[in-house]
Formats: sequence, C-alpha cells, structure tokens
Amino acid sequence: MSSNELMPREKLLQFGAQSLSDEELLAIFLRTGIKNCPVMQLAQNVLLEFGNFRQLMQADQKTFCKVKGLGITQFVQLQAITEMTKRYLAQELSVQQGFTDVQQVRLFLQAELEHYEREVFLVLFLDNQHRLLKKEAMFLGTINSASVYPREIIKTALYCNAAALILAHNHPSGESKPSRADRQITQEIQQAAQLMNMRVLDHFVIGKGNYFSFAEHDWL
Repeated sequence: MSSNELMPREKLLQFGAQSLSDEELLAIFLRTGIKNCPVMQLAQNVLLEFGNFRQLMQADQKTFCKVKGLGITQFVQLQAITEMTKRYLAQELSVQQGFTDVQQVRLFLQAELEHYEREVFLVLFLDNQHRLLKKEAMFLGTINSASVYPREIIKTALYCNAAALILAHNHPSGESKPSRADRQITQEIQQAAQLMNMRVLDHFVIGKGNYFSFAEHDWL
C-alpha cells in the first residue's frame, strides 16, 4: 500500500511524521471529525480558516473556539503542545550544545516571542558553556517600545552567576529591522556586561515570521 492510500496515523507509523502533510498532521491532532465533515475535511477547513500553523497556534481562545469543529478541549491541548515544544527547544539547547547554534536559538526565541502583541524584552542568562541558567522577560512595553534598564539585567546576571547573555525582543509590528534605539541599548548593555566580565553573545529582534541577529550582522 502506498503512502497516499494510508490514513494519517498509519502513514506516520510507517513513514514517519515528516511524511505527513499539514492537513494530515492536524487530522491526527483533531482525532475525529464532526457531523457531515470527516476529520480530513475538518483539518482542511481549519487550515483554510487560519492560513497556516503559526496563525492557528497563536490564536487566542475566542478566535480559536469560534471555528466550527474546534472547542475548549482542542484549545487546551494545543496550548499544552506549544508549551511542550518551547520547553523541549530550551532543554535541547541547554543540555546538548548550549545556546550557540544561531538557528536553534532563533527557533526557540520565535516560539517565545512571536505571539506577543506588546513589546517584550527577554534575556537568556548562560553559564560558561552557554547552557541556560535563567530565562526572564525583564521589560514589558507598549505596542511600540519597552523601557530597558541595563543595570537590572546586570543585577540579575550577577545573582545567577551568568557568564554570558543573549538579548531578545519582539517587534509587534512584524518588521524585525532594529531601530536606532535597539542598537543604542544593545551597546549600553554590552558595555555594562564587559565591566563584569560577561559577554553579550547576540541580540535577536523577532518579527512575524522573520528575525534579525546582531551577531550575524557583526553588530556586536
């Protein structure tokens, strides 16, 4: 039997999850359809409604549950899966290789920050092997800006005995291009960290489906 003739669950078991289409993956999550709408059709309808997995997983409860075939049970399950994914990424980076791979760190930070409608300034505090000691959203702003205080970052870094920092914040507008203020605050934090023999490894600006890495552009 070819992969196209198998139901999603059997296809996954035989060929692996990577062989499934978006609709098939969602059908496994949904498990059953609704009256006059088989599960594969329901999965197609849901993806058509939201456009993609990113929009589906970032939908709030009201938006999610107003779609026919979706309810509070599915919403709770999806939120749990999303949080499990975030924790897996953090643990994988911390245990296996440290926070050194730009693409892995980017995926982790996008999962953390993309869904916020206000600006959030997040700091990852790392040890000498760049393993995660502490993750903290230190400053919350309006839709346009956040007031960032380097001394508070350094204070927390000293408390957890961090040797390195990764900075990150989101742009709710969706555009990841850093502003002049972003560059200035990065320099101020970097200078404060150097006085305490700490390194700022990177500063990520997270947009909607895009990002900017200061380290990749040699801005540090």
